[in-house]
Amino acid sequence: MSSDSKIFVGLKPIRKKAAPALDVKGPRCQWDGCSKTGTHRAPVGRDAEGLYLLFCLEHVKLYNAGYSATGQSEGQTARYQKEAVSGARATQGQVAREAEEIPLPSTQRSGSAKSLNARRSAAERQAQKAELQKRKLKVLEARAFEILGLTEDASADEIRRRYKEKLKMHHPDANQGERDTEGQLQASIEAYRILKLNGFC
Repeated sequence: MSSDSKIFVGLKPIRKKAAPALDVKGPRCQWDGCSKTGTHRAPVGRDAEGLYLLFCLEHVKLYNAGYSATGQSEGQTARYQKEAVSGARATQGQVAREAEEIPLPSTQRSGSAKSLNARRSAAERQAQKAELQKRKLKVLEARAFEILGLTEDASADEIRRRYKEKLKMHHPDANQGERDTEGQLQASIEAYRILKLNGFC
């Protein structure tokens, strides 16, 4: 189709309008007394997320200098960090009190189990043993004594001695490689482990 076709007869050519002149200056710098263009955004601050101030390059540098620690001495930086922890609010200290109860042994422990057991006094061991004998045995503990062939009032030395006897008796090396008593060996090991975990030996 050509421009002199019947369809285009009587139509006036559309002339492109010139684009409106843009405001070259833009928004003004929000620094007091500055008349430059504010092209740089700076956050307003805490509790004003998404709000920004517009500054010129010179004033945005000054504004941001308040947020960074560059140009400050180590003492000033340390003071700022200390105040920033509490939000620059005055804080009140807490009064340190002496412990009212004896701390748990786990807070005082250091070293191996052998050294800890060596430190316990004989009186503590006797008290613990008496307490264990007073309380009613749990099902697994009673079964463990039964497997080892001991009574409930057996001492720690008796339990260890009987455990060693059971190991020697049921170990495959002691039975010329026969594996018939392997189940009894495993039961003895488990019984000793239960008694040891519960403080009987």
